[in-house]
Amino acid sequence: MGCCCSADPEKKGNSVVIKTSIIAALAGLLFGLDIAYVNGSLQFIVKDFNVLPSHEGYVAGFLLAGCAVGALFSGFLTRKFGRKKCLVLAALMFTVFTVVCVLSPNYHFFLGVRFILGLAIGIASFVAPLYLAEIAPYKMRGGLIAMYQLMITIGIFLMFLSNAALEFTESWKLMMLVLVIPSAIMLIGALTLPESPRWFVLVGRDEESKKVLTKVRNTKEEVDFEYNEIRTSIDGSTGGIFELLKKPFFLKVVFLGFMLQTLQQFTGMNAFMYYSGDIFREAGFTNPSVATVIVGLVNMLTTLLAIKYVDKLGRKPLMYGGLAILIVSCAIAGYIFHLKELGHVLTSANKIVLLVFCLLFIFGFAVSLGPVVWILCSEIQPLEGRDFGITISTTANWVMNTIIGTFTPIWFVSLGIDGTFWLFGFCCVLGVFLMKFFTPETKDVPLEEIEMNLKNGMKLKDIGKRVTTH
Repeated sequence: MGCCCSADPEKKGNSVVIKTSIIAALAGLLFGLDIAYVNGSLQFIVKDFNVLPSHEGYVAGFLLAGCAVGALFSGFLTRKFGRKKCLVLAALMFTVFTVVCVLSPNYHFFLGVRFILGLAIGIASFVAPLYLAEIAPYKMRGGLIAMYQLMITIGIFLMFLSNAALEFTESWKLMMLVLVIPSAIMLIGALTLPESPRWFVLVGRDEESKKVLTKVRNTKEEVDFEYNEIRTSIDGSTGGIFELLKKPFFLKVVFLGFMLQTLQQFTGMNAFMYYSGDIFREAGFTNPSVATVIVGLVNMLTTLLAIKYVDKLGRKPLMYGGLAILIVSCAIAGYIFHLKELGHVLTSANKIVLLVFCLLFIFGFAVSLGPVVWILCSEIQPLEGRDFGITISTTANWVMNTIIGTFTPIWFVSLGIDGTFWLFGFCCVLGVFLMKFFTPETKDVPLEEIEMNLKNGMKLKDIGKRVTTH
């Protein structure tokens, strides 16, 4: 992926890109920290505010609803104010309202602030992959966007670890204050970021675009080539988003982004992130918090593999492999819980097999759908409609996430944990068909070439094919 400490001047642009990308990807860290916060703190929130069992799901639900609304308006914000300012806004909101949340006088106030925190995460989850896609050279693009997903997994792991370490305090407030540190770091870092060169061209500030490209590319030839590609893309625009929505090629790619993010959520991964403690407790584990920390660790380490191989092997091979692992893992985990439903007492061997396949489930997701869906959704949209297209796909992610977070406990009761696992496994089977017939391979293809293929009427699954060589 290029060494950021190289003395070779040819690597100058790469090192700037990597440093910039790490700062932008911190948005993913906040995403992961707040997703995992509920897993470990919920029992103390419930106790402190005397929350009814039927209202416990609101702690996750209000945050996720805020994420969906934040993502929905992010396209407008990034189009008008730029990518950098929106990242700064998200970090500022997160820092300030985390402190406000800790000071909540009652449960309703707490839920209201959780919704505002959700707005910040929704904005960040929209802007970060978009910004990374637009700042990265095409040969490094997959790995750098995957860094966003890595930060999510690091956030989840660190929050699981932090909550487990602070469990003895029985203080959800102390657990939440931990979140202020990374959000403040992101805020300071975001202020140093360059703006996206593609956004500059989009709003007619071409000279500023060239200045940014000069910083983040290695040679003048690369700068000139990429600027001309962006300029050609803008010059070939269709006349605004409403005109673009009349074009079948754009509707197809927007719908694909929607389906990819829906698939990502209906693998059941976030059901695991929110309720792994309940799942392991139901299976009879004596210390479910330890199993939960192991889940977070596997999730984080596996994402490193995705970063390493997504630009070498490609997007689709990782997706096929991950979906196959998820299907098998859901089938076997569901079967073990089915034995329990039938009245069998789970043996130590049953529990070990369950833990192994739950960890395989995490592995399968983290090496494929976790990072690759964000990568694809950032790559397939044409520049003129990228804000709108990624708004739709990111909002879909949060809406489906809200459904998963809210209804998983209900499905555990109505379908059983076995039936819930089998439902997620069936969704993964459908995902194989989505990959096969509709999803392109985008490895090593410039964004502008993907856009040209799309506009020229290629089938969706073929828009990542190289037509010209550079």
